[in-house]
Amino acid sequence: MEKKHFTPLSAPEISAFSSQVAMILKAGISSMEGMTLMLEDTDDPRERQLLTVIHDTLLETGSFFEGVKASGVFPAYYLEMVKIGEVSGKLDEVMHRLAAHYDREASISQSIRSALLYPCIMIFMMLLVILVILTKVMPVFQQVFRQLGSEMTGFSGAVLHFGNAIRRYSFVLTALLILFVAAVLYFTRTRNGRRRLNHFLTGFSWTRTYTDRLASCRFAGGMALTLSSGMSPEESLDYACMLTDNPRFLEKLEQCRQKMAEGEPLSSALVQTDIFSGTCARMASIAARTGTLDEAMQEIADQYQEEVDQRLNSMIGAIEPTLVILLSVIVGMILLSVMLPLTGILADL
Repeated sequence: MEKKHFTPLSAPEISAFSSQVAMILKAGISSMEGMTLMLEDTDDPRERQLLTVIHDTLLETGSFFEGVKASGVFPAYYLEMVKIGEVSGKLDEVMHRLAAHYDREASISQSIRSALLYPCIMIFMMLLVILVILTKVMPVFQQVFRQLGSEMTGFSGAVLHFGNAIRRYSFVLTALLILFVAAVLYFTRTRNGRRRLNHFLTGFSWTRTYTDRLASCRFAGGMALTLSSGMSPEESLDYACMLTDNPRFLEKLEQCRQKMAEGEPLSSALVQTDIFSGTCARMASIAARTGTLDEAMQEIADQYQEEVDQRLNSMIGAIEPTLVILLSVIVGMILLSVMLPLTGILADL
């Protein structure tokens, strides 16, 4: 069979696919029959091609894991969990929990995008307004000054020369803009880029707490999924490590793994390495003694996600007025540097 290449699925697409498969399996329908039903129901050409690859591989091997692996659109963590579910006979439960897990990932990503959208628009508009003032408005004022027998000097003159330089070297500005867009895509779309960005953000105290809470949220969600699938705490920890690119948090996980190797229980190791703190740490400790650690991890993930959303909202609440004030100050300084001398010249006429 010719191997096809597909674009990796997004978190909402993985969640929707997992939810459909979980519903099919819980209804007592085999994965083979389920893929056939999903093929009959879809009208999307891309989805049909993807399901065909899974269906044909499943027909050849009899393994749902091999089918999703052959598609090449699912992350390694997802494939490992499907394999565990199929071997343990709990594939329906695993698919249901995978759907919930990637729904959470989609919710986190959407929260981040929504929080950053307005500030990015504000920054773009601010730069655009300043650019128009420098390249279009300032030359008009320069002509007015020359007609009055004077020249723009001082701060206004420097601003004028800067605007002329921007117009003269517009190709350089365009190249820098292209590089900026490429850098944004690299740091947001690639695994190495996200790792570098996380490492950069952990260097600032005001972003370190946010990135730590985000990593804890994803870790707790992954632990809930793996523990509920019947895996041991040690195995769960290994698989949950796949869910974060935060180097600082990965160091904590490695310390946690070492403490568990020395005989410390999971709940104690999580507290000692500061992966969980406060109420979440006590919740994990109590749940470990009562045998409900998977449920506690789910609740911890929910708490951290709520905290992440609150921190994002408060951060954006502080950024928005700051940008407005900054734009007002910059535009005001430029205009005042022109209007005050112009007013003095007109008064002397």
